[in-house]
Amino acid sequence: MKRAGVRVGTGTRFIYDGQVIEVIEMHPVAGMPEVLTRDLRSETVRRFALDELMYSTRSRLLSDDLAVEIADVDGDLASVAWSAAPEYVRREARERAAHVREALTGYRSGSAQTALPLEPRPCYRTALTKGDRLAAKVRELGVGLRTVERWVSRFEAEGEVGLISAKAVQPSMPSKTFELFEQAALDVMREHTDSSRPTRDCVTAHARARLIATYGVGAVRLPSPATAYRILGKLERQYPLFSKSTKRNRDIAARPVLPYGKLHPSRPGEYLLMDTTRLDVFAMDPHTLRWVGVDLTVGMDWYSRCITGLRLTPVSTKAIDAASVLYQSFRPMRAGRDWSAEAVWPAHGIPRSVLVERDALDPCSACAAAPAIVPDTIVVDHGKIYVGEQLTSACRQMGISIQPARIRVGYDKGPVERFFRTIREGFLQELPGYKGPDLYSRGVAPEQDAFFFIDELEALLREWVASVYHRRPHDGIGEPGLWSLRLSPAQMFEHGIARAGYIEAPRDLCMAYQFLRVEWRTIQHYGFQVDKRIYRGPGLTGYKAGEESPYRERNGQWPIHVDTDDIRQVYFFNSKNKQWHALPWTEAARCDGPFNEDGYEYCRKLVGAKHRLFDDKMVLAEMLERRHLGQGHTMAERRAALRLSRQQSTLGLDVHEAALVPHLAAAYPLPNTAEGSDGRTGEGDAFVDELDEDFTIDDGHFYDGVLEDV
Repeated sequence: MKRAGVRVGTGTRFIYDGQVIEVIEMHPVAGMPEVLTRDLRSETVRRFALDELMYSTRSRLLSDDLAVEIADVDGDLASVAWSAAPEYVRREARERAAHVREALTGYRSGSAQTALPLEPRPCYRTALTKGDRLAAKVRELGVGLRTVERWVSRFEAEGEVGLISAKAVQPSMPSKTFELFEQAALDVMREHTDSSRPTRDCVTAHARARLIATYGVGAVRLPSPATAYRILGKLERQYPLFSKSTKRNRDIAARPVLPYGKLHPSRPGEYLLMDTTRLDVFAMDPHTLRWVGVDLTVGMDWYSRCITGLRLTPVSTKAIDAASVLYQSFRPMRAGRDWSAEAVWPAHGIPRSVLVERDALDPCSACAAAPAIVPDTIVVDHGKIYVGEQLTSACRQMGISIQPARIRVGYDKGPVERFFRTIREGFLQELPGYKGPDLYSRGVAPEQDAFFFIDELEALLREWVASVYHRRPHDGIGEPGLWSLRLSPAQMFEHGIARAGYIEAPRDLCMAYQFLRVEWRTIQHYGFQVDKRIYRGPGLTGYKAGEESPYRERNGQWPIHVDTDDIRQVYFFNSKNKQWHALPWTEAARCDGPFNEDGYEYCRKLVGAKHRLFDDKMVLAEMLERRHLGQGHTMAERRAALRLSRQQSTLGLDVHEAALVPHLAAAYPLPNTAEGSDGRTGEGDAFVDELDEDFTIDDGHFYDGVLEDV
């Protein structure tokens, strides 16, 4: 029988620091036994503590018993071999073990204390020799003496497990008859990972052709068509190719070799997941009244699964959209006026169980659409909008770490990927214009049912997230001790705040400017020029033309912050009075809504094709004229028009709102469009007089004339 331990005594050998030593004496000293050893090469005698030889990393035990144990490591463990054998094999082994015990001891149980009636039988009495008892067992069972002796040897070495036949537990070895064909077929299947799905006959033909070209005709045995199909069926389980979708097969092929793992957040804000997907629904183009695809960009707190920011964009997503979603995690969007009380979040995401003085709350943020967090790390993929300078620079200024997910490893952002499915199954499929997750799930003409504009679709999605998703129990939310409670994202956020004991709030009121793109320009006598557009305003008071900035590496240029979704003004930080200022575009008064950079560049190309000389007024006239054309828009023009149709800025940034920048509201009030409209008369006249032309931006009633003009 095998022993669990190894006997250490006189004659036991060790390897200590590369030298072979042998124990010659043992001294059982109280507290710490010692041994006297002899170096087999130099005959040097040394004294060691037994613990040093047994447990030190400098020592290794050498013995015959240990060599036997090491030799058996490659075989199956006793528990594995016994469990892997079928029940009839284990029953046969028990029966053989009973015969062996009877031949050795005279009792089938192996002990006189548990003897059966009439035991020991006369031919198995202990007075007889072992050979006589074995001969009696041979006559009883009708087997050879060598067979019984082999049973006894295995039982004494391994117990009942040794009596199990090796064939009963040995895994079936694959046939090597067509090993070369299997390898060639597998190589062909792997080469078709990114290609369209081939047939089995195609893979078989390519594998045979490679074997003939490599080894010659008749040098390798090739399988019959039926055998080749069986081999491909076995390879299909290893490397899917002929079943499922090709996209799914590519995802399976890209799975990493390492075991799956994930991060374990311990509080809200530790990890913020950001991702973009194409929604399975059509939205309405406000200019052509046609359907268009929509992209969704979201930010999710990994700990609580709460959605901290989202944004819908037509056709494609830009870096400014990703920055907008990150900005919303600091300053959430305002809740709708008709939302239920349960869907509205308190100021800065403070749970309702936390008591805060009313005077300490910001009245402008008391109706948030989502919780607010300050993320420590954002987990993103390798898209250009996430690894570009605009988002990374904002994260550097905020002290936010960026953790890129592994390429083609979706479960690195598993919670947000699952949220996209929840949106499709719980929200999108109830809307008109739902087109399904793929082409095979699409209806006859889903675009004919689409009537939601992009802003309307985003408002509906925000309300669904706040009213349904944040309040519904989530199976994936929890931690040890909380799984059975089936908490909702809102409840998990509240628990996380109570567990962390604190919340973080952004201190900079002008934080939104850090998410805008930075352009470096020199001060001219007419102001700043950005992409052939001129910006000037009272914010440049005190600066002279050609005045150099303190940034030496920029050759005297000044930083200008540009919102690419609304180029009617840029933002400049006056280092002399330590305030931000909005510098309006000289042609901003001609815009009847937000004017994006893509639309401006596209209109310049259109005007340049018609006229040799043109200016910004002609560009705006061309854009306003084409905006009333209901047909014939190209994809580039439609993309620009769609982004232009948004009534709000990307970051929801308005330098004239007291909620965002109070000192700017006092310095630059909006000009009154009607007397008494805001309780003031004539307060904006000073601001308008300082501009070359009237600077009046009216974002409202943008869609009023769309249906009438088409």
